[in-house]
Amino acid sequence: MIIKDARFLTANNRIDKLPKDNLPEYAFIGRSNVGKSSLINMLVQRKGLAKTSSVPGKTISINHFLVNHEWYLVDLPGYGYAQRSKKAREEWRVMLAQYITRRRNLLYTFVLVDSRIEPQNSDIGFMEWLGESQVPFCIVFTKADKLSKLQLDTNVEAYKKRLLEDWEELPPIFVTSSESKLGRDEVLDFIEQQNKELENYLKTNGL
Repeated sequence: MIIKDARFLTANNRIDKLPKDNLPEYAFIGRSNVGKSSLINMLVQRKGLAKTSSVPGKTISINHFLVNHEWYLVDLPGYGYAQRSKKAREEWRVMLAQYITRRRNLLYTFVLVDSRIEPQNSDIGFMEWLGESQVPFCIVFTKADKLSKLQLDTNVEAYKKRLLEDWEELPPIFVTSSESKLGRDEVLDFIEQQNKELENYLKTNGL
């Protein structure tokens, strides 16, 4: 997929204020400081489009970006940031659950995990919830450039092994680096394929 245009559209913390659900949508989410904003900027090749910060929990709204005038890329608030108040964390949990389970044009949720660290309960628990809620998702390993190839392969395989303790099969998995652009083509090709399949389905069914 060639990115011809990518622009910020809206930032919302209310489900009823989101853009019209007339385009395919892909959401990106992960623990705070997993490198989500950097990955989004790398994918669309627009430096600074998604705001990056050294302060955990910077993203506190549902941010929509329109890509190629054809699909939405959504930057979701990071989870696992304990310094937010209990009330604020609960409000975000409810909002995210509503968005992820009710947004009918959301085709896939990309769950970002840091390739350098062992499986975290917050990540595993979130993925299990997605599975139980029958929400299609992918796993995206970030910061692959911070490891040797051997260590990276070892960590990814260990993660897969951990997941297969409870799951019969794995979701699509991508290994990425915002610095080297590793995985960029694979992620964008996957999105392009999903868009084509949706378009064919709508045409076949006269929708």
